[in-house]
Amino acid sequence: MKKKIYWNMCLIALVAIVLSSVLSTVVYYNRLEMQMKREVITEAKYLQSGMELSGNDYLTAIAGRIRGGSQNRITLIGADGTVLYDNYASNDEMENHGDRPEVLSAFEKGSGENTRFSETLAEKTYYYAVLLNDGTVVRVANTTKSVLASVLQLIPFMAVLAVAVLALSMALADWQTKRIVKPINELDLDHPEENHIYDELAPLVGKVERQQRTIQNQIDTLKAKQKEFAAITENMSEGFIVVGKKAEVASYNTSAMRILGVDEQYAKENGVNILNFNRSQIFRKAVDDALDGMHSEHYMDIAGRCYQIIANPVMDGGEVSGAIIVILDVTEKQEREGLRREFSANVSHELKTPLTSISGYAEIMKNGLVKPEDMKRFSENIYHEAQRMITLIGDIIKLSQLDENQVDLDKSQVDLYQIAFGVTERLKGHAKNQNVKLELKGESAVVNGTGQILDEMIYNLCDNGIKYNRKDGSVTVTVGWENERAYISVSDTGIGIPEADKDRVFERFYRVDKSHSQQIGGTGLGLSIVKHGAIYHKAQVLMDSQVGVGTTVKIVF
Repeated sequence: MKKKIYWNMCLIALVAIVLSSVLSTVVYYNRLEMQMKREVITEAKYLQSGMELSGNDYLTAIAGRIRGGSQNRITLIGADGTVLYDNYASNDEMENHGDRPEVLSAFEKGSGENTRFSETLAEKTYYYAVLLNDGTVVRVANTTKSVLASVLQLIPFMAVLAVAVLALSMALADWQTKRIVKPINELDLDHPEENHIYDELAPLVGKVERQQRTIQNQIDTLKAKQKEFAAITENMSEGFIVVGKKAEVASYNTSAMRILGVDEQYAKENGVNILNFNRSQIFRKAVDDALDGMHSEHYMDIAGRCYQIIANPVMDGGEVSGAIIVILDVTEKQEREGLRREFSANVSHELKTPLTSISGYAEIMKNGLVKPEDMKRFSENIYHEAQRMITLIGDIIKLSQLDENQVDLDKSQVDLYQIAFGVTERLKGHAKNQNVKLELKGESAVVNGTGQILDEMIYNLCDNGIKYNRKDGSVTVTVGWENERAYISVSDTGIGIPEADKDRVFERFYRVDKSHSQQIGGTGLGLSIVKHGAIYHKAQVLMDSQVGVGTTVKIVF
């Protein structure tokens, strides 16, 4: 371990020295190169100003200084590229410079620059040229070592520095090793997270730390699942409560507090025992049964609604450790169940009446108690009751199909006016027999629907309007458009519907005037078929009625 630390520290120190030296050299070299370029440009512009004022005499005057004292190479180039002067070489020996990039740029733009690298000498030369008024070009150049050459020059210095740092690292390594070994003698295995020590030096501590991490991961997983569970329960419309084996509340959701009418702040302050949430006997029994290890279901009324309390025990090793209580709003379910029972009773009653009549007539005829001249009347009565049964069963089947959305008919574009016309034509005779005027008004209104169902709906409305009308009354069917929506309305001048019965007239078998209904016949399902037919067509049914004045039923598509 000691050798590993030693060599690691030496390596780090060595890498740091090399990187810092190279980086410093590059930065210094870049700054030096920028400074050199500025000096070259400044001297070129200085020469340009002097020669434009004094001509070539200026260059001759300072020739002695620039030949021996200037580090920059100065070259005067004629308009044809011929070298007229150079402070480093004889102009007669120099080749034509007219094709040099910096010279070409100076002739074209007034100034030009270029950098050329010599791989043989590892040198880089910077050239800057300016155009004079007489058409000649003065060029100033400076040569510097390349970056690599500069770095190579620093190698001796870097080697000396590396040796010094490595020597210092050896001393530091010995001190660091003692510092690392010291905490081993001071290990606290009960609280490994408080030990400042490297894992590779203390396997036991590492194992303890891994166990601690495993436990922490399990805790984090449990918290995540608990958070997920809380999110699910908080989004439930049903009430959800978890209690311990002593009926103490462990968890609950907002819906449970809302259903039980408990303020959440009160629940936090007083919710030690679940019975503080609700003290009714039914609720207490549901909780007690679950804590006794039994599944229980109870119903109770809260704020005018019916709720089902489902309580289940939570078992741990064969013993009850708590309970889960779920509170369901079953108000609509109970209402549907009541309607179903009422419907079954009504169907039984409605079927029993004609069956009783048919059975009675048949028994009298069987016993030979009917005179020959009365046989036809008895047969007509049996036929009438049988037809009533067939109509009733047919209406029940239609209603069930609409209710279950199992209509085996395709929708198409149908004209409400044409359907209403056909219905009024079929009912004219019936209306005339009842001394009721039946008329059709309006215009064509095409909707997407099922013609057979729409025919049945309009027929039932018109038939009711005729049946429950007064003598010399009227039934008016109107088809048209309102706010870009098609509608059909059936208005009569009949007996009207009391305010208390308006919400129930569309229920199955419901009749406002039961004595009058028995006299005129009917199954009591007509308006219910109208309602479910409207639902099937996604239409809206509106009713306006006054007792003794009449009723208007409007279907808006």
